[in-house]
Amino acid sequence: MPLETSPDSPAPLRQISGLIGGYVARLGAVWVEAEIAQLNRRRGVCFLTLRDLEASLSISATCHASVLDASPSPVTEGARVVVHAKPDFYQPSGRLSLAIREIRPAGEGELLAQLERRKQLLAAEGLFDPRLKRPLPALPRGIGLITGKDSAAERDVIENVRLRWPGATLHVRHALMQGGQCAGQVITELRLLDDHDDVDVIVIARGGGSVEDLLPFSDEALIRAVHAATTPVVSAIGHEPDTPILDLVADLRASTPTDAAKRIVPDVREEIAALGQMRTRARHALRTRLEREQHGLDALRSRPVLATPTTVVEMQQDLVDHHRDRARRALTARLDRAHDEIGHHLARVRALSPLNTLQRGYAVVLGPDGHPVVRTEQVTSGDDVQIHLTDGLLTARIEHIEEHHHDD
Repeated sequence: MPLETSPDSPAPLRQISGLIGGYVARLGAVWVEAEIAQLNRRRGVCFLTLRDLEASLSISATCHASVLDASPSPVTEGARVVVHAKPDFYQPSGRLSLAIREIRPAGEGELLAQLERRKQLLAAEGLFDPRLKRPLPALPRGIGLITGKDSAAERDVIENVRLRWPGATLHVRHALMQGGQCAGQVITELRLLDDHDDVDVIVIARGGGSVEDLLPFSDEALIRAVHAATTPVVSAIGHEPDTPILDLVADLRASTPTDAAKRIVPDVREEIAALGQMRTRARHALRTRLEREQHGLDALRSRPVLATPTTVVEMQQDLVDHHRDRARRALTARLDRAHDEIGHHLARVRALSPLNTLQRGYAVVLGPDGHPVVRTEQVTSGDDVQIHLTDGLLTARIEHIEEHHHDD
């Protein structure tokens, strides 16, 4: 029932405040879209000011810090949000506010929150592991390019590749670079280029755009197709503020299509200059090495052993001659001593030899039996005996035997 009042019977303020509080209390929780004009974050209850997106209207709000932390994307001043809140009327001060139970990003913020959740799930599978990144070839045989037909990105990549390396071979494939069919077409062209034997690197290029325009380059199917490709993939989307997920799974992220061209082929002028410098350094190094070796040879040749190599031979020859002379003298002395010893032994032998006795006038008599005759009784008269002299042999016959007796 409506409250009846008049100038004569006005209602007290506390009654009106209580009625308003009761009415607000009967309101349920509502979803409200607004912009965060002010945020005072604390450990417990946080205070916010929500502002209408069009009208010049704002309202106070409160929430626990855990509500802010549970938001899919960071809650900051100026962010567009959708909040689930229950109106609350504080009677002592007559202040109306919203008690926020949940905060979600609105518009672009919601898209970014969804992309962040997808990014976290794919990262948990290991699709962005740096160890899976493949190095680009130093000079690719063929370059695959997926981009929009007649786009600035196509022109930038081709012109810069031709400028840097005129002999480069490009395999260009066109696909839609935004919209619902973009991801599917890019996947198809990616697989065709990945199966091409002469393609060593694949570039996916687009010249930037809004978050909505770049959504296909965060498509999960495209991300998995790039992850499964065996050919290195370069992402050249050219959108710095918000990175599409393609940049994370690609083997190399280029900031722009022009930057991609600089990354995939070397500059022929720089390479020629580098070759010239390397040739100069190699020539200098070789010359230095030869000079060092020549100095070493000169030092070796200046040594006495090489300056007059016969010196060593002569020294050894003198040593051989010296030892030969010593050996000759030692052998001669030994032979002389041996000769003297033989002479002494010969003299002794001669002194003891019966022949020497015969030379002094003695003779050796052999009886008929061939034995030396030393006594008279060994022969009888008529026996033939042989008498040995120094120069021959005599044969005699015993005619007479005369015995001599010696006193012992």
